[in-house]
Amino acid sequence: MDKCKILVVDDESRMRKLVRDFLVKQDFEVLEAGDGEEALDVFYKVKDIALVILDLMMPKMDGWEVCREIRKDSKVPIIMLTARGDERDELLGFELGVDEYISKPFSPKILVARVEAILRRTNARGAEDILRAGGIEINKSAHIATIDGEPMELSYKEFELLTYFMENQGIALSREKILNSVWNYDYFGDARTIDTHVKKLRSKMGKKGEYIKTIWGMGYKFEV
Repeated sequence: MDKCKILVVDDESRMRKLVRDFLVKQDFEVLEAGDGEEALDVFYKVKDIALVILDLMMPKMDGWEVCREIRKDSKVPIIMLTARGDERDELLGFELGVDEYISKPFSPKILVARVEAILRRTNARGAEDILRAGGIEINKSAHIATIDGEPMELSYKEFELLTYFMENQGIALSREKILNSVWNYDYFGDARTIDTHVKKLRSKMGKKGEYIKTIWGMGYKFEV
């Protein structure tokens, strides 16, 4: 199984190295960023980051701004690091969707324990990523999709698209959002690419293809 990816964002390289070394010992894959702008670049480029460790005080873009931007598109767990033990900071952090707050200086062992606990809670570590809906089952880690127990022959992008639909059941998804999430932010193709893939996916799903509903003028919604 692939290692869990953790993004560590801090403008102090010593701090990043300290945190990275402890996380790598626990078999995590660590990505680094030295400021907020770089953090967002990495976050949108690398698809499956399981958790973000984010310093509050940074140049270019502080932790609050990075958190706000990430929360527009993702519910990825965020641990905020701060040298300011201010209750108002913590309250603002929780309002913005920060999952944990750790004040500097901290014990790296405690940080790793918090990371492990959050990932257990969010099922990002140790659990097989299995999605089920209306007789369709997707095993994300094994990259297998079945309908009523029968394997589906899906291309890589069709699998990603079906997974994205099932993760966002009942939510109306614009073509732009689907492009950004499934084809990545650096994809400059035509939104009709999505329509083509949806058409192929529906045909492979047989009768269950009608779970993918077209929302005219906008995009699609997966509903069982």
